[in-house]
Amino acid sequence: MLDNTDFLILDELSKNSRITMKELGEKVHLTGPAASARVVKLEENHVIEGYTIKINQEEIGFLVHAMIHIYTKNTNHQPYLSFIEKQNPYVMNNYKVSGESCYLLECKFPSNEVLDEFLTNLSKYVSYKLSIVINK
Repeated sequence: MLDNTDFLILDELSKNSRITMKELGEKVHLTGPAASARVVKLEENHVIEGYTIKINQEEIGFLVHAMIHIYTKNTNHQPYLSFIEKQNPYVMNNYKVSGESCYLLECKFPSNEVLDEFLTNLSKYVSYKLSIVINK
């Protein structure tokens, strides 16, 4: 069971996973070694599954951010899923969802022309509704 200090640690690590254990300890009112021991325990208990980075997509040339609601044409989703697996680096997330659509596809593209080409190929497998992210 997690206590308040564990939640504070998780909050600080989610803001900056490169923080030193000494700095983390200061922020959550523990010593550096105590904070480190807590982090190790959270890792061992699979609360912390890994560490990652946040990439500024615009800085690497992906200016178009799209959310695409996917409507499968039949119960066999494998052709769609196989297509999506080959769409790196455009596909960020493919969520299977409940509700009106079957999947919510989050993508990034360098241009509207590349997005259009992607949608043309996507329409061979599924129907979709497109939304462009205006601002986060």
